Amino acid sequence: MDSASLQTLGAHLQQLRLARGISLSQLAADAGIAKSNLSRIEQGKSNPTIDTMWRLALQLQVPFGNLVAPINSAVGDDDVYVRLIDQGNQQPRVDAYWMYCAAHILHQSQPHSAGTRETISMISGQLVVLVAGQSHSLSSGDSFTFDASQPHAYRTGEQPAACLLSVIYDGEAQL
Repeated sequence: MDSASLQTLGAHLQQLRLARGISLSQLAADAGIAKSNLSRIEQGKSNPTIDTMWRLALQLQVPFGNLVAPINSAVGDDDVYVRLIDQGNQQPRVDAYWMYCAAHILHQSQPHSAGTRETISMISGQLVVLVAGQSHSLSSGDSFTFDASQPHAYRTGEQPAACLLSVIYDGEAQL
């Protein structure tokens, strides 16, 4: 992420935290990250991973899309990154992302809020979605929907993969 996006993301994260009356120490502890790392993110001096952002969104009780909505750039690292495309405002709430996964990666994803589902629609490459002890192989044109409130992972092979990722917030996940 460029420095302007990091500054915007950090300021927005701090606003969300303060609006909920949560201290820096408490949010860091609840999200399982070092207080110094959270401080650097809020100051716009650190590029957080997707997993860190998901943990922060869960602890702040906001959809991931709300956390990254103020920036117009991809979030992630060299192996996996997402870019928010659009957010729905109807029920159920649906956030749409473009997701890129580099070749030869295994990306573990933390469980999302109860009632959250993900739909992966492949654009290019191949992706294996690992969920509930089962693997689901996807190629261009394939789609797969699963319960994202449990641990899940994405694995690529020889080629990178690009897909549309829809996150559907149902039930308790309506934040």
